[in-house]
Amino acid sequence: MNLTNSLMKYVISLSRKKVREEEGCFVAEGTKCVRDTWDYFNCRMIIATKAWYDENGHSGHLDKIVFANSQQMQRMSQMSTATDVIAVYDIPERTISEEDIRSGLNVVLENIQDPGNFGTIIRLCDWFGVRNIFCSPNTVDVYNHKVVQATMGAISRVRVEYCKLDELLKKFGDMPIYGTALNGKNIYKAELSPVGFVIFGNEGRGMSQALADLAQVNLRIPPFPANAVTSESLNVGVAAAITIAEFRRQVSAKKV
Repeated sequence: MNLTNSLMKYVISLSRKKVREEEGCFVAEGTKCVRDTWDYFNCRMIIATKAWYDENGHSGHLDKIVFANSQQMQRMSQMSTATDVIAVYDIPERTISEEDIRSGLNVVLENIQDPGNFGTIIRLCDWFGVRNIFCSPNTVDVYNHKVVQATMGAISRVRVEYCKLDELLKKFGDMPIYGTALNGKNIYKAELSPVGFVIFGNEGRGMSQALADLAQVNLRIPPFPANAVTSESLNVGVAAAITIAEFRRQVSAKKV
């Protein structure tokens, strides 16, 4: 099947969140991203150049492949440099059960705005075995193409749910709840639980007071040396990586 103008316009329209929600689908671009995700999502179609398909496709794609030329791929691409393949997937219906929540570490994101930061956090959660991320409604859309690209396939394995965070944390108030703040306790001197919630706030404002009040312990990553003159703060993606790594380090240390 060859690409039509109407289909091209449809794919381009999926760059908008409203359309993604109405249509119940999203796009992934690039060979690595598509290959890392096509086994995890229901695929509506794969749009690719003939050259890409000859090198990367397989018989399972025959009923879903749509061929396009390089100029058409350029028009549809949401990336600065167009790729040779775009997949259109159904947005899955994923629910996070209470058992899933209580059995592990959960990340809470409040009003994260940068798609790169969000995608990076999903990717590091995948690396460290954190399967659940809860987001405030104002956090960037997980199916924004920049988020999808930044996850490097991790979006396939990490569950993301949008909800009212204060209600979530109050419901599970019997579990450990950790905040992250510049005036918190030195994370390397805190005893960390293998289960619970870790909150990361907005890039510029940090946690809201409402969530800070629900945190049982606030954690901070100290500079080195302790009295050094340093940057004002860490990027939220970097801070999340260091924080979750310390949670996992303590768990591993206790097993030795």
